[in-house]
Amino acid sequence: MGNRSLHPSIVEFKEFVKEHPKLIQEVRKGNKNWQELYEDWYLLGEKDNSWSPYKEKDNEKENSEGKSKKDFMSQIFSTIKKTDMNQFQQQISNVGNAISTIQSVIHQFQGNKAGNTNQGSSGGNQPFSFRKD
Repeated sequence: MGNRSLHPSIVEFKEFVKEHPKLIQEVRKGNKNWQELYEDWYLLGEKDNSWSPYKEKDNEKENSEGKSKKDFMSQIFSTIKKTDMNQFQQQISNVGNAISTIQSVIHQFQGNKAGNTNQGSSGGNQPFSFRKD
């Protein structure tokens, strides 16, 4: 059963409830029922001040966003607490060793290029230089 078979005022009331989510909480708590709310909405209109306590305010939206950010940070910290720091230190050490190895290989290639240009000016393209004692 879609919104096509519903009376237009009921569709409008549903939109009103979406904008005032605290009304749903009141019905679930048993403080109000949908019939009462619909009748009050129909008689008072949606702009009546009596509805303002049921509207979700921007501050509450910001607070819920702030809570989700705090939850995310707490998850990160709990993950860090659970991490074995010795294993973490070992992994960092391994990465550091790998970087050092890569740097030494790069320096060797750069040294060979510089050596080749000097050797080219002194004579042949020999990979090894021999000197007489």
